[in-house]
Amino acid sequence: MNKRHLLSLLLGAGAALAATPWAHAQGTHAVRLVVPYAAGGPIDVTARALAERVKDALGGPVVIDNKPGAGGNIGADMVAKAAPDGLTIGIAATATNAVNPWLYTKMPFNAQADFAPITQMVRVPNVLVMNAETAQRLKIDSLQDLIAYGKANPGKLNYGSGGNGSAGHLAGEMFKKAAGIFAVHIPYNGGNPAQLALLSGQVDFNFDNLATAAPNIKAGKLKALAVTTLQRSPFLPDAPPVADTLKGFSIDTWWGLVAPAGTPKATIDKLNQAFVAALKAPETQARFAALFAEPVPTTPEQFGAFMKAELAKYEQVVKATGAKVD
Repeated sequence: MNKRHLLSLLLGAGAALAATPWAHAQGTHAVRLVVPYAAGGPIDVTARALAERVKDALGGPVVIDNKPGAGGNIGADMVAKAAPDGLTIGIAATATNAVNPWLYTKMPFNAQADFAPITQMVRVPNVLVMNAETAQRLKIDSLQDLIAYGKANPGKLNYGSGGNGSAGHLAGEMFKKAAGIFAVHIPYNGGNPAQLALLSGQVDFNFDNLATAAPNIKAGKLKALAVTTLQRSPFLPDAPPVADTLKGFSIDTWWGLVAPAGTPKATIDKLNQAFVAALKAPETQARFAALFAEPVPTTPEQFGAFMKAELAKYEQVVKATGAKVD
């Protein structure tokens, strides 16, 4: 083999490694995507959909590893403590990276320092819903009507949630403060019991996930007064944002992809390119729409800034509720 041929081979090998920043570490190993929640839920379903689409771009399979428990903290901690080589990535969500740091007395990881953002994946609106019969009886047809009733009848309204510190609880407390009304919070053991309480008329209103509430809205059992995103949701276009009435009100469910802190920028960029392309694919958008989930592809910098802002926002919200988990 002459020197020119040898040099050509070496340059070719270097280019191949540069094209896949973690190729030397990956070898035949799959990329592990840790989902800190149980299989079958919306986060798990969207993660699996993307894992299937990025395998060619990443040069190998992406295997979902469900690690539920402690409000998502167990799975998130596994990502935080993994080697920063691009072989382990995970889901960062509203709970794990914005709410839990203020809700839990002790956290196994630092939500801001222990992760390298890749891209946001999804935004799912929450919706303020009333029992339709209750709304009719109280002559409440809009968010403004609900606020007016609350001010005229202090202490007569109540709302349910999936538990202290849940998204529904925090949204309810934010709403009460912004609207200047009082409503009794009734916590239930999970979102499903809270929705059943609303449907049976035990509580007056809830802040619920749109995907969960939509069937009963369509059936006429629940009345949607407003969505909690800053803009109208394409999935519920007739419901105005709460922010139209209470300026700046915004609380929705989101999740995205992160790697352990210290993962090389070239690796993060490669992951970002692969997952952003998958999020923009028409097939992905159609599949997510069935879950009332809006794809939100971002740069790593955008997702990092977003998570930082969400962490700061929920500090005030959680502290205002006094909710704590030991």
